[in-house]
Amino acid sequence: MVELIAVDGIGEIAPGHDLAALLTEAAELVDGDVVVVTSKIVAKAAGLATRRSRDEVLAEETDRVVARRGGTSIVRTHHGLTMAAAGIDASNVEEGYVIPLPRDPDGDARRLRARIAELAGVTVGVVIADTAGRSWRNGQTDMAIGCAGVVPVASFAGKTDGHGNTLVVTAPAVADEIAGAAELASGKLGGRPFVVVRGLDASLLSADDGPGAAALVRDEGQDLFGLGSREAVLSAALRESRRGFLDAADEWEGLDEVLAAASVPCRRDGSRVLIERGDDDIEAGATAERVWAVAFAYGLDIEILVSTDSGD
Repeated sequence: MVELIAVDGIGEIAPGHDLAALLTEAAELVDGDVVVVTSKIVAKAAGLATRRSRDEVLAEETDRVVARRGGTSIVRTHHGLTMAAAGIDASNVEEGYVIPLPRDPDGDARRLRARIAELAGVTVGVVIADTAGRSWRNGQTDMAIGCAGVVPVASFAGKTDGHGNTLVVTAPAVADEIAGAAELASGKLGGRPFVVVRGLDASLLSADDGPGAAALVRDEGQDLFGLGSREAVLSAALRESRRGFLDAADEWEGLDEVLAAASVPCRRDGSRVLIERGDDDIEAGATAERVWAVAFAYGLDIEILVSTDSGD
């Protein structure tokens, strides 16, 4: 049976506070526990709360913008996380302050784990959690931005289910599931930044620190949603950086589909695209722009030639 134990009596966190000492004084830990701690108190203890403007901090924390609608910015942080406002928060801090995510969440998790072992003589896992939204779904849930001593992703590839079907891509995000479960016990307004998760299967824990929550971050080239819908169109139209576009398995397939659908004669010869202008300058020009945009999105190095007729 898995237990979720929210730890009371921690109090307000200030720069320099020893989080492991506060936890081990307030809770009795045993080997195999997983300690879930909010990213906010890790950042507070590190002295990251600041009176600088939110926009200034956002610019500093942003690796690139994924999407922007009005005053809301979804960005990829330098950690590789995709979050609204880079995870910067103004709740549960003094008025006039904002606080960003910890600089090195996996490193913080490793250090907290080692300090707990030093103080309490127990081997635990540590998950540093933060709240984020999800594509396609309303609401937010907690996820792991740092972890140590926990298997972040459990791969079931190659195993068979009860019907004999071979699993191919099934890979539970264990650290995220732990973070989300812990939030049910801590609540948002309860002032309980630590939750002890007890009774997890030993296969979900690791003797060493493990790869950390960095293992949960999808490689940028494999992210099908690396840009918002409007941003993808704008990026292609302006011929800006391709970061955020998918690295396609068949780079030329999309381009060939555009050529096949064009209303003017056109064909591809290797990396050269030949478009026949004929009597329709507008459609020939539009086809050239569509071809260029798709080539840009797929990262193709092409040459576009527009001829006056099929004989040129």
